Amino acid sequence: MRTVLIVTGLLALAACGGSKENVHEFDGQIYSGRARAVGKEAPGAFTVAIGPVSKGLTGAREAGRYEATKFCIGYIGTSDVDWQLGPDTPDDALQFDGDKLILRGTCVE
Repeated sequence: MRTVLIVTGLLALAACGGSKENVHEFDGQIYSGRARAVGKEAPGAFTVAIGPVSKGLTGAREAGRYEATKFCIGYIGTSDVDWQLGPDTPDDALQFDGDKLILRGTCVE
């Protein structure tokens, strides 16, 4: 009986932890975000919103690149991206939404 209670308690505790699937550490800081498909009219096109940028732009760029890579591998099975607004874009041309960096690209076969 005690074993059942311990196992049940551990499972409940694990369930409370939430998903850390889109939370990553880059450049010593924690960033979160997600790549999302633009729509059916543009197959493979996506946007990534990643933040908080206030923790560091370099880390946010790399976290965005990582999320895009995950998205493309899941979408078409390759990590190749044709960036329209990517992590290597010059600082003065980047787009932000509050404390989030916005990246855009298309998965390439």
